[in-house]
Amino acid sequence: MYVIVGLGNPGNKYERTRHNVGFIAIDLIAAKHGIKVNKLKFKALVGEGFIGNEKVLLVKPQTFMNLSGESLREICKFYKVKNEEIFVLYDDIDLDVGRLRIRKKGSSGTHNGMKSIIYSLGFDDFPRFRIGVSKPQNGQDLASFVLSKFRDDEIKDISRAIDSSVEAVEVAIKEGIEKSMNLFNI
Repeated sequence: MYVIVGLGNPGNKYERTRHNVGFIAIDLIAAKHGIKVNKLKFKALVGEGFIGNEKVLLVKPQTFMNLSGESLREICKFYKVKNEEIFVLYDDIDLDVGRLRIRKKGSSGTHNGMKSIIYSLGFDDFPRFRIGVSKPQNGQDLASFVLSKFRDDEIKDISRAIDSSVEAVEVAIKEGIEKSMNLFNI
């Protein structure tokens, strides 16, 4: 079983923001594979289904970004999944809008949601799908930047990156993370 976690913040005011690209990706995976992500369990909205022949649990933590690890810790404890079967999709300010970077393991960088997950799980060797949202410009505050919506001129690139993240997850499940990295690290 794979646990596929998209990071974001709950609530209408955060929809379609840079910080919620993980939630957007989970919604696309759910729609594509007919999975309803509507059960509130483990401090998250979850939905079970299949991608190919593999069972998956789609997860949107409802703890707000900085406490995402609380939700994932409960899920991992309950389902006893292997590290390599935990996929986390999230925004990355160190990548330009439209870039996708897949890694098998690594640090949290500057991302508080990832810091929470690594701290709560006690390990960092799980695949992550980093979706580029760019850095703030002209001295803009980081928090207000990641909570802002994409500019019109960025919509095409971010849509492409999110679509690619969905395909990358599918390839990683069906053919392995190495294959996904080779095809989708752009």
